[in-house]
Amino acid sequence: MSMIFFVLHDPEKLLDLLATWQETGVNGATVLFSTGLGRIHPKEGLRDDIPLIPTLEDFYPDPEHLSRTIFTVISDESLIDKIVAATEKIVGSLNEPNTGLFVVLPTQRVYGLEKRRDQEGE
Repeated sequence: MSMIFFVLHDPEKLLDLLATWQETGVNGATVLFSTGLGRIHPKEGLRDDIPLIPTLEDFYPDPEHLSRTIFTVISDESLIDKIVAATEKIVGSLNEPNTGLFVVLPTQRVYGLEKRRDQEGE
């Protein structure tokens, strides 16, 4: 069993990537907004993009400019190479800049992956 993490740099490719992963055999995935050191710049002085009376949302970067981190757990190890190939079909070679970071980690145990479905009417 393995956990796959993929940091997608271009959020516009997310839906295509998820569809391709599903076609490859990924049954489910979680998607998070994320950013890395390369996109964080120190802010000096007053920010001119914050309104006079800000809300909490005003302090967070625009989601359009954030990466997406997708993670999933797979039990079939033979899918890993297929998922990498499907990912590169959408984003291009992972050896090129600004495509993403693909990480596969061995996973010993997973709880809650297989959910029971209650019988209808029970």
